Amino acid sequence: MAAVDPRLFGFTQAARRYLGLSVAIGVATAALVIVQAWLLAGLITAAFQERADLTDLRTPMAALLGVVVARALLSWAAEAAAHRSSARAKSELRRALLQRAVDLGPSWLAGRRTADLTTLSTRGVDALDAYFAKYLPQLVLAVIVPTAVVAVVVVQDWLAAAIIAVTVPLIPLFMVVVGVTTRARTARRLSTLQRLSGHFLDAVAGLPTLKVFGRAKSYAVAIRQVTDSYRRETMSTLRIAFLSSLVLELVASLSVAVVAVAIGLRLVGGDLDLFTGLFVLVLAPEAYLPLRLLGANFHASADGLAASDQVFTVLEEPLPPRGVRTDVPDPAAAGLEVTDIEVIYPGRVEPAISGLCLSLNPGETVAVTGPSGCGKSTLLAVLLGFVTPRAGRVQVGDVDLADLDPDAWRARVGWVPQRPHLFATTLAENIRLGHPDVSDESVCQALDAAGLTDLVDRLPLGLATSIGERGAGLAAGERQRVALARAFLRDAPLLLLDEPTANLDGATEAAVLDAVRRIAAGRTVLIAAHRPALVAVADREIRLDPSPAEVRA
Repeated sequence: MAAVDPRLFGFTQAARRYLGLSVAIGVATAALVIVQAWLLAGLITAAFQERADLTDLRTPMAALLGVVVARALLSWAAEAAAHRSSARAKSELRRALLQRAVDLGPSWLAGRRTADLTTLSTRGVDALDAYFAKYLPQLVLAVIVPTAVVAVVVVQDWLAAAIIAVTVPLIPLFMVVVGVTTRARTARRLSTLQRLSGHFLDAVAGLPTLKVFGRAKSYAVAIRQVTDSYRRETMSTLRIAFLSSLVLELVASLSVAVVAVAIGLRLVGGDLDLFTGLFVLVLAPEAYLPLRLLGANFHASADGLAASDQVFTVLEEPLPPRGVRTDVPDPAAAGLEVTDIEVIYPGRVEPAISGLCLSLNPGETVAVTGPSGCGKSTLLAVLLGFVTPRAGRVQVGDVDLADLDPDAWRARVGWVPQRPHLFATTLAENIRLGHPDVSDESVCQALDAAGLTDLVDRLPLGLATSIGERGAGLAAGERQRVALARAFLRDAPLLLLDEPTANLDGATEAAVLDAVRRIAAGRTVLIAAHRPALVAVADREIRLDPSPAEVRA
């Protein structure tokens, strides 16, 4: 595992500033370490060899106290700066990760597990706290302090300096050996945590179904197995951390002992004066201390480095081609023309759509029908700009859809998916999605158009009533009509509906169909439909055959 991920400092401005601050604090700490050793050696020599009293030692003792306080303040400043920089860097990484996921689009997200991205953007990025607060400052000190100590000691005692210079590199050598094992263990541990998160997410989402079919207990066994796997990986990583810390402590202690023996023998023989011997002896452990702490903190930062590696894997994913034109023609006036488009999803051989041609005239409602898998939802994804056709083109008037800026184009499009996502917030906020500043009056008008006035009257707090994640607390038909209310509020000239009456009973379907008729008035509408009642709402039907290359109207 690399000691430092340069991409982290190249990407986050907070990390770059903190690295410069860490170097400055490291230089100041090294200077204070040397001054502290000098003052301590002088005090001991004056007290025992020169028989100085407390009055004579008052000034150097005050200076030593000042150095100790200064080191404590520097340590506090380094930790405070580390936590602030860590918070900013994590915020920058999270924003970039989420923005990249949005830019890559639903086709990329469809090939990823939601739990993996959720774990990565939460627990994974949070692990960078240890990297910034413990590992990185110690890494800077591990470079500066031993170098400064050897440079000072060589002037006083070349033999001790030689011993330190030879033994200090042994600690990084052992750290490299440990790091190779730690990297694999940490990556496996993060993968297990992501798998565990996925199991929990699936279990919570499907708990009602599991209870109905009596499978809840068997799924609990699967979660227990993954939990045990995560526990074993964690304990294995901790075992390596403890053993490596023991090895580093042993190497450092033996190295300091060798220096102490060499100084003691020469002090006894009269080849070294007391001040120099004490100065070198006090300074020698300071050369090893940053490296020992670096080895201990390396394991604390391993999770953060592993997570940042996955984050940058996502950030380095190439973006799909994106148009730049913002002068979007009005779809309600210009119409749409689809010509010979072909779509092949990554990892598949057979095309989802091949040779599809259709036209959508201004102001008409068209139903696209056909068996499951014939490409209806893929067609809507192409029109939304979520999927780029491998061949063919889509024109809005005389402008190619590929030349338009996706955000500018989607501002002119309303979309109601087959399973609209509702968030754990108020009913009003769910309807305001995309239009957070509209008034409650406009929200009520949209609800009325979608046929949900009775729902608002039944809820205890009206529009301010909170609903659960994925619309928990609402019936399936009510969730569909909330999505239609969003489309009413958006008031886009082009409306795309993907099976809005799927899985609804007859009475609920009739209520949704009434809302669809109201929202279709004055707009250009394309509906992916299975049910005859939904097809009857359309002015025209286009049927896709099981073979996507054959299309008949």
